[in-house]
Amino acid sequence: AMKNAVPQAASLLLEKLMLLVHIRPLPAGSGGKTPPPAPGYYDTSCFKRGDLLEVPRTLFIHFGIYLGENRVAHLMPDILPSITGDRRQIQQVVTNKRLILGVIARTASVRVDTVEDFAYGGSILVNHMDRLFEDQVLASEEAARRAEKLVGATAYSLLWNNCEHFVTYCRYGAPVSFQTDKFCETVKMIIRDQRSVLASMLLGLASIVCLGVAPSTTLPTIFIPFFLWMAG
Repeated sequence: AMKNAVPQAASLLLEKLMLLVHIRPLPAGSGGKTPPPAPGYYDTSCFKRGDLLEVPRTLFIHFGIYLGENRVAHLMPDILPSITGDRRQIQQVVTNKRLILGVIARTASVRVDTVEDFAYGGSILVNHMDRLFEDQVLASEEAARRAEKLVGATAYSLLWNNCEHFVTYCRYGAPVSFQTDKFCETVKMIIRDQRSVLASMLLGLASIVCLGVAPSTTLPTIFIPFFLWMAG
C-alpha cells in the first residue's frame, strides 16, 4: 500500500507545484492564448461589495474579493511589476509566462480585473468559505477596503502569501491557506519515505520554485532539514 501511495503523492505534489500558481489550462491549437469571456458573461447582480469569490479549477482554487461594478481584487504571481512601472502593461491580462517568472522571482501583484478576466470562464462560488470561519466574517465594506488598500506590487510565496492568504485576510482578518496545508501534508507523506528518489527530485524542484532556494544550494544541507522539521 505504501509503495502505491508514494508515487501517487509524488505525482500530486508535482501537479500542485505547477497548478497552485494559477497557470491556466489552454486548449489545444490555441497558440498559447485563450480570450476571456465577453463582458456580461457572468451575472454580477448577485454579487455584493466585499464578497469572497472562489473559482474552482481542476487541482486548485483561485480567490478574489468583489469590489462592485464588475471589479475583482485578486493576488497573482507576476514578474512585470518588478521590472516596469508602466501601469498599462501591468494591467493587461497576465500570461502564463508572466505567472511562472513571477513565481520564480517571488513577486506578485494585487490587481483589479473584471469578473470575466478574474474567473476566465470558470464557475464562481460566493462566500463559500464563510462556513469555515463563522463568527470571524468581517463587515462587507471592511473586507472591500482591506482589498483596495493592498492593490499593487507585493511579495509572492506559494506557502506564505498566495491568493487564498489575501482573501482570508480581507474577509476574515487572518491570512490562511487551506490549499497550502494540503500541499504541506503531501510533502510530509513523501519525505517520510526516504527510499523515494523521485521525492528528492520533486522536493528539489519545490525548493527552487516555492521557497527561492538557488539551484546551486545543496538539497541535503538546506531543504531536507526544513521539511523534516515541518514534518514534525
